[in-house]
Amino acid sequence: MLFEWIPETANVAIWAMVIASLLPLSFAIMAKILGGFGLADNAHPREFMQQVSGPAARANAAQQNSYETLPVFLTAVLVAMLFFVPQSIINYLACLYVLLRFAYGIAYIVNLPTFRSILWGLSIVCCLLLFYLAIRLSA
Repeated sequence: MLFEWIPETANVAIWAMVIASLLPLSFAIMAKILGGFGLADNAHPREFMQQVSGPAARANAAQQNSYETLPVFLTAVLVAMLFFVPQSIINYLACLYVLLRFAYGIAYIVNLPTFRSILWGLSIVCCLLLFYLAIRLSA
């Protein structure tokens, strides 16, 4: 199987939540590096980011979108755990979500809009599947 290397313990899903929570920060750092952010710009970082364009602006947008979808993912994992969805399934979907979100950010930065949208949709499907499985087990 594709994900045989993923252990079936809850710490995998918890680590996936930690990594997903740090992805927006990594895109923010990338945006600042690509935009030429300096120490002097730290006085007004939001104003600086509003003035960048190209890859820096896209990295900043990837950061913002990552923050927007993060609560859905975190909630989906917690709800799935609460309703005893098999841990291996939670882990697979959580790891897949993280991989898709990382690829999403890269696709955003290098300006592949259609591919980026597909990755976004697939990452949301991971969350919806976790919710669906929790609903099925709660009935």
